[in-house]
Amino acid sequence: MRRVLVFHFERGILWGEEALVLTFGPISVLPGYQRQGIGKMLLEYSLRKAGEMGYQAVIIFGNPANYMGRGFKSCKKYNVCAADGSYPSAMLVKELAEGLLDGRKWFYQESPVFEFEGSEAEKFEETFEPMEKGFSPSQEEFYIHSHSVIKG
Repeated sequence: MRRVLVFHFERGILWGEEALVLTFGPISVLPGYQRQGIGKMLLEYSLRKAGEMGYQAVIIFGNPANYMGRGFKSCKKYNVCAADGSYPSAMLVKELAEGLLDGRKWFYQESPVFEFEGSEAEKFEETFEPMEKGFSPSQEEFYIHSHSVIKG
């Protein structure tokens, strides 16, 4: 039996069962307020509220260094893989209901809400005040993680 974890922002279907799961990201803090623990507080508050609201797990794509200190682990540790069977190094899992992800193999299927045309995003972006597009080394670091997989 192939167990499938499907995310529709809030509700995940666990192949014949149902579980509340959450995905989010990224968390951003204005540069002038960074390095003050605000991102950590936002994340910890969000995870606490998610648990209080009955969510059983959180799965995100992010830089592991930013989330491991808050209890996120590699998707491989929970045997949660991408739809193609791979374990992306940027796919991180935090179990909120202990024992939910009990070692059986789970397949993550991204919600259709993430499927949109680039032109739609550009149109939406035009509703905001123009900003200068920039690039930071962390973007390259995330690109590397999100295009790397864990073997074995």
